Amino acid sequence: MKVRILLIAIVACSAGCLSAKSDFDVIIRHGRVVDGSGNPAYFADVGVKKGRITSLGRIAGTAKTEIDATGLMVAPGFIDVHTHADEVAEQPRAENFLRMGVTTVVVGNCGGSALDVGKFFREIERRKISINTATLIGHNTVREKVMGGSFDRPPTPTELAEMKRLVDRAMKDGAVGLSTGLIYLPGVFSKTDEIVELAQAVTPYDGIYASHMRHEDARIYEALDEVIRVAREAHLRAEVSHIKLSGEKSWGQADQVLAYLDQARASGLDITEDQYAYTASSTTLRQLIPDDAFDGGEKKFLSLVNDPVEKAKLAARMKEKIHTRGREDFAYAVIASYKHDKSFNGLNIVEAAKKMRGSDSLDDQIETILEIQKNGSGQGVFHGMNEEDLQKFMQHPNTMIACDSGLREYGKDVPHPRGYGNNARVLGRYVRELKVLRLEDAIRKMTSLPANTFQFKQRGELLEGNWA
Repeated sequence: MKVRILLIAIVACSAGCLSAKSDFDVIIRHGRVVDGSGNPAYFADVGVKKGRITSLGRIAGTAKTEIDATGLMVAPGFIDVHTHADEVAEQPRAENFLRMGVTTVVVGNCGGSALDVGKFFREIERRKISINTATLIGHNTVREKVMGGSFDRPPTPTELAEMKRLVDRAMKDGAVGLSTGLIYLPGVFSKTDEIVELAQAVTPYDGIYASHMRHEDARIYEALDEVIRVAREAHLRAEVSHIKLSGEKSWGQADQVLAYLDQARASGLDITEDQYAYTASSTTLRQLIPDDAFDGGEKKFLSLVNDPVEKAKLAARMKEKIHTRGREDFAYAVIASYKHDKSFNGLNIVEAAKKMRGSDSLDDQIETILEIQKNGSGQGVFHGMNEEDLQKFMQHPNTMIACDSGLREYGKDVPHPRGYGNNARVLGRYVRELKVLRLEDAIRKMTSLPANTFQFKQRGELLEGNWA
């Protein structure tokens, strides 16, 4: 049987819709309430007034707007703590999020954010965006601002002090924590000591540290050690972004990874994780190229590929890396968006090499990747995870559901489906079909768990007095 859910955060109307004789702005009647706590669903009416839930139970009063929710589940609006919807002021409807029930997002993930958080909030308020938005301050954004194009080094004491000042300013302006993206420039060159120093600037504001870790493959434990160290030495909460085991050689270790995190929690640390419901990831195609090719920016990369000797060395390293990961080619990487030539969208790298160069040899695949980067790079979808691991991560009580997507325009490019369907896939495939989760547990992972983790007060749960 299909489960249809009515999200209360979407239907609550403003105080202006209240008539003089009505007791509520909105009453949702006859629905089955999944309140976000994880407790069993129950039948109740929900009354909303001035944006807040004011009554739960059998309601005898009246409202200007009444909704018959017979046959529907009534749940809080979903909270997605790992998104890349940073351009929400430019697309204020945020339609792809609303269509999958998400009414609150956290942006500024993976180390990239607005540098001026105060300006960011002023702009989204001016545009009257459709969803609630919070932001982290991105480590990569701060590091790039202060260190310029020279990244493969520690910051000087003066630079580190300026980075801390920028983080402190962002927290004062309303950021909810610090994010890192340690596979991306320039954060990939940072050392843990630097991250601890910056995280300590977040601690006085009771913020969170959210990390796209350095490794999500067989080296995941050393990456987790870094997250744990930051949480312990900076004395703050930590979040493992989009937890996964990527690459065949790392598959089958979900139980051990979760036990590792449980041990950290047992030691007194507050560490959680989020996850999207797909076995493919998505990021820039530049990640197929060694990081040090970009130390110095695109000019450094172009100088390498224009030097036959250096280019051959780079290609040899790319071959070694693909073989080390147990793969024979780049068929796992699919082009999602290549602005230079959209006819390549939807092709994997093997197919793209055949189209671009007339050959799909490994050498030609590498040449194709380098050519794409020379022309501005693009977004990719990377198939590299295991379904069994995904389900084990999902079942853990501290795993939140988060899509890791930006804003989408319907019909544009060939993006990862998580930007439209992440929450629906959890409810449809993993609740209804596979029964990996109870419905109530799935809703908790989308509502009260993220609200409590990021300390969004009076949100994420259907309780009298909470925001609707």
